[in-house]
Amino acid sequence: MNSIFIDIGAAVWLGILTSISPCPLATNIAAISYVGRKVEKPRLVLLAGLLYTLGRALAYVGVAIFVTRSLRMIPGVSMFLQRYMNLVIGPLLVLVGILLLGLFSFSLGGGGMNEKLRARVDRMGVAGAGFLGIMFALAFCPVSAGLFFGALIPLAVKGNAPFMSSLYGFGTALPVIAFALLLAFAAHLIGTTFKKLTIIELWVRRSTAIVLIVIGLYLTALHNFGLQ
Repeated sequence: MNSIFIDIGAAVWLGILTSISPCPLATNIAAISYVGRKVEKPRLVLLAGLLYTLGRALAYVGVAIFVTRSLRMIPGVSMFLQRYMNLVIGPLLVLVGILLLGLFSFSLGGGGMNEKLRARVDRMGVAGAGFLGIMFALAFCPVSAGLFFGALIPLAVKGNAPFMSSLYGFGTALPVIAFALLLAFAAHLIGTTFKKLTIIELWVRRSTAIVLIVIGLYLTALHNFGLQ
């Protein structure tokens, strides 16, 4: 039972950390601001934020289900996961922790809005926020890709994929909804909040990285080397 609660907390926390990481955070604010720029009623701006969040959550759930089911449907991969998952999870968490510390960097591209995408969103109005949420969720940044594929997917493989990925989506929703509220009712505070959250995110990400590395080293020593 305690393991279930730990997995639930981990999935939500990974979602929150993903959402406040620099690349996804800037993308989230830009998307909500773009969709809500012509909306005069605050409640419609908030609705745009909710639709954007729902789009991101659905995209994460869809990718998680696809990846985990694909892994389980391939006999060789399924047998490998059943036999060696405990051996893989430790080193994988260490790698994710190193990625979060920024010891090395790489670019996955994506995350921007081209003219074709802008035109489509304009035609859809506020409902285009949901479409943007799906598109931007699939344009993984290095940090979000590491957290999603390196930390969440292993949780989903050993547990319930829709359940875990839904919690991850819920975690990514919280900061997005907060910024939608700011945009709707106190747009002038967004700049200050963004700067403060960027500073907080740096230390939160480093703390999470250290925790992941420590847990990864512990699991590696326990399962890979048999140390108690």
